[in-house]
Amino acid sequence: MANERISPRMAGAAADDARLRKTSLSSFAHYADRLNASIRAMEATGRGRICLSPDEAFEELCRLTEAVLTTRGTIFFCGNGASATMASHAAADLEKNALVRTDVFTDPALLTAVANDICFSEVFAEPLRRKMRPGDMLVAVSSSGNSPNVLKACTEAKVQGGSVVTLSAMGPDNQLRSAGDLNFYVPATGYGLAESAHALILHYWIDRTVENVGSAT
Repeated sequence: MANERISPRMAGAAADDARLRKTSLSSFAHYADRLNASIRAMEATGRGRICLSPDEAFEELCRLTEAVLTTRGTIFFCGNGASATMASHAAADLEKNALVRTDVFTDPALLTAVANDICFSEVFAEPLRRKMRPGDMLVAVSSSGNSPNVLKACTEAKVQGGSVVTLSAMGPDNQLRSAGDLNFYVPATGYGLAESAHALILHYWIDRTVENVGSAT
């Protein structure tokens, strides 16, 4: 994606971000404006890097989720640091409120065992080899979009026959942005903005899923 053209929406967001960055910490309203600009500039792509509107992307995400529910499959989550806490939060909400079977790799014993005995880049991919089944889903979250362990998890999920959904930010040429069957990219330049935007994406998906499950019962 290094040679990908920057869309007018992203170019506009970059200009807005540069303008707002100068004053974003002078008041909460300015910071919120900067976050809003990043969210509105979100770009989504499907297989083959096909561009999707936000609504089209969430419709596809809901379709993928419904497919997992129908087969009583599992939605796996992975991420590092703050992205790991978001992954854990989303997994808990989906399982409790939407009755979706989830699994998230945040157990310190498992993570340190794999990191120590194999390598840290395998901490998500190795458990996926043992647990993932065809038709399951992986949701991979990374602000930078270049975390080796997250990228390896995406590769392994596809090997196991699962679908992959990614959330990334920072540079438009980050590797995770093209690693999934469905990719959400937010052109946020700071971790706080990236993580807040990712949290909004996850919560909107969760609320949509809860609503869909409720209407089907």
